[in-house]
Amino acid sequence: MIFRLTVILFFFSLSIFSQEKYIKHTVSKGDNLTAIAKKYGIKAKDIQEANPNAPKVLKLNSVLLIPNKNQVVETKPAEKAVNTNTPGSHEVLPKETLWGISKKYNVSVDDLKKANPLLETEGLKIGQQINIPSESNTSNIVASADKSIEKTLEKPVEKPVITTDVEVFREVLPKETKYGISKEYGITVAELERQNPAIKGKTPAGYLLKIKIPKERADAIEAAKAGQVVKDTTTVYSGQIAQNNPEIKRDSTYVYNGSHSDLIDGLIENATQNIGTRYRSGGTTKAGFDCSGLMISTFGSFSIKLPRSSIEQSRIGTVVNSQEAQKGDLIFFRTNGRRQINHVGMVVDVVDGEIKFVHSSIHGGVMISSTRESYYERAFSQVNRVF
Repeated sequence: MIFRLTVILFFFSLSIFSQEKYIKHTVSKGDNLTAIAKKYGIKAKDIQEANPNAPKVLKLNSVLLIPNKNQVVETKPAEKAVNTNTPGSHEVLPKETLWGISKKYNVSVDDLKKANPLLETEGLKIGQQINIPSESNTSNIVASADKSIEKTLEKPVEKPVITTDVEVFREVLPKETKYGISKEYGITVAELERQNPAIKGKTPAGYLLKIKIPKERADAIEAAKAGQVVKDTTTVYSGQIAQNNPEIKRDSTYVYNGSHSDLIDGLIENATQNIGTRYRSGGTTKAGFDCSGLMISTFGSFSIKLPRSSIEQSRIGTVVNSQEAQKGDLIFFRTNGRRQINHVGMVVDVVDGEIKFVHSSIHGGVMISSTRESYYERAFSQVNRVF
């Protein structure tokens, strides 16, 4: 009798341990190990180790065991509820990116990284609490500090530095983007749209923008226009320059000061939101994409116009060595033994020489693939940096 009771308790404890250690995931259309791993914030290798008998090609509606990296967070629901309501902080949810969080709180990606130094080395993790910077620069925020928060929100109005701001007028030129204009004036796209609500959709050429910036910045811009600042675009880009294209030009339309991480994160988030969408020849919408149509839709969301076909897209920007590939670059292939480029994707990650890219495949629709896959390793052609 004692022996039977011991056996029952043993298997009961194993069942509880298994439930805590793994999450069950049902394979849906467009799923692959890389996409599933990103969804749960783990590595594809972890899923393979947890499912040693799983086939290389995942079957629809099959069930995978996903290692649970957030057991402690899940067993303390009461504590999590307190954290999510804490002013000045944010709990990272599945599929969230720095770009998405920055837009939610109207701050820049660079400010988020400065307030959370570990993001540079460890990246985002599901369930992680990150600090949200504010103009009051409050370092220690508690849940019971509602009155002090109201006082700090009033402080920016009292700052004398606002009195030095000036309002300048700027006419939108053909093919200009909100991103380029915002960088020219040292503000974010969100701030540009806040000051000019009419441009939240498209930015029509000829529209007169009102931009409020510090007087020192306005004077510097005027000095540059007067010819006191000499531009040298030949030193900005390295590598082989691709053939000229009338759609994208390297002129004053694109003025970049500092990091492009906010734009790149936005491009990646926009493209990966379409994972699982079916392939459709000539498609450029969520009803279905072909490979170049996915790139047109993704870049077009940020007012960056690309040519229609993959071969035309391969002629814009700068061709770089595959070892220098970065997130946001376009990657091109010659598939099925073709002599010319016929497929395109966008780089979403580079780790130890492995390039992961999002693209629309004839057989799988929008998905993430890798240059370590033999098919794409053989078909690889080149990498282009668009901006």
